[in-house]
Amino acid sequence: MNRKGIILAGGLNTRLFPITKVISKQLLPVYDKPLIYYPISTLMLTGIKEILIISDKNNLPIYKKLLGNGKNFGVKLFYKLQNKPRGIAEALIIGKNFLKKSPVALILGDNIFYGNNLLKILKKNSLKINKNTIFAYQVPNPKQFGVVEFNQKKGIKSIEEKPKDPKSNFVVTGLYFFDKNAVDYASKLNFSQRGELEITDLNNIYLSNKNLSIEILGRGFSWFDCGTPDLLYQAQSFVQLMQNRNMLQIGCLEEIAIGNKWISKNLLKKMIKEYPENQYKNYLKKMLY
Repeated sequence: MNRKGIILAGGLNTRLFPITKVISKQLLPVYDKPLIYYPISTLMLTGIKEILIISDKNNLPIYKKLLGNGKNFGVKLFYKLQNKPRGIAEALIIGKNFLKKSPVALILGDNIFYGNNLLKILKKNSLKINKNTIFAYQVPNPKQFGVVEFNQKKGIKSIEEKPKDPKSNFVVTGLYFFDKNAVDYASKLNFSQRGELEITDLNNIYLSNKNLSIEILGRGFSWFDCGTPDLLYQAQSFVQLMQNRNMLQIGCLEEIAIGNKWISKNLLKKMIKEYPENQYKNYLKKMLY
């Protein structure tokens, strides 16, 4: 059974106030594209063609206007309402009818991943439909995240959510590969003291079942959680630097679709005609030749 994707693009976005007073942070620009483009591109690079976007009632119509049904990118996009943000794990419950017992790649809408071997790592882990994988990254401020403690074999000993005394500097990023049981497990979770269904609690269920592996994103990888003004600015600066230096786009959905052979050059040509004159359009024109 093919893996499906879920993007959680909700939340209160309080850390970015007042920027996010009237718009979701996932619609904010990261250099030349909306932030939501980057998690969509991660799922597309994984080979996922069915994607559910979850957001609140104010922003959901904007996502639909921005992205449509996904046809222009060779994917099928679906949308679901989250009435109130109650934890990352709730996205799986909201997406129950969409998933229909499929394995899932769950990604947060404010996460950006970049690295030379990223495509290889994503596809390798996605093919393990009966396995569950988290992706870890080393950060200087682990107290803000779910922190991984390693055993002597470099496997996962424990995962602790926002600990006062972190046992390592490796944190769980906002990308999770789960098997078909994820919805059932998520449905049995209890709300935490924060009033949320914690993704760490779900990960710990898989860990206790000895069915949770870890992929460490080490040297050569970059990960951004764009949840604060500083982190958003860092991501914008990184994308601007890498694109201008390498002359290659990051998170360009049309380019990935062409590369995956999910859309034709005729469709791309039609889209380009409808786009306004700018650098993004000029970049896409190069793919026609």
